[in-house]
Amino acid sequence: MKETLRTVLRWLLAFAYGYAGWAHLARPTPFLAITPSWVPRPELVVAATGMAEILGAIGLMIPATRKAAGWGLALYALCVWPANFQHAFANIAIGGETLSWWYHGPRLVLQPVIIWWALWASGAVNWPFGERDK
Repeated sequence: MKETLRTVLRWLLAFAYGYAGWAHLARPTPFLAITPSWVPRPELVVAATGMAEILGAIGLMIPATRKAAGWGLALYALCVWPANFQHAFANIAIGGETLSWWYHGPRLVLQPVIIWWALWASGAVNWPFGERDK
């Protein structure tokens, strides 16, 4: 059961990151809007993050690269967290529309879950479902 769940969550995560990566490359404007001002060369950073998401999604599906992809996507999710804060606290409109705290609150709070998800779905960690050390 645990391995079935891990496989399903890995596929969901790979799909989500693959789609997000495509969106970063195909429609960078919203991502540029939420990039903090201290980030150098935001166009390059948004394109690089899109490629990282796509490569991470592919890496999750290849057993030989799965754990490395999990660590990479976890680190990626940690590194883009400032953009999520920027989006929330600067109340940045995307396409003329701002999002409420019903979006931003859960998004900010659940970022650690996304980090864990990448690690667990890739098999990089087993917590909390693994055996405890004796």
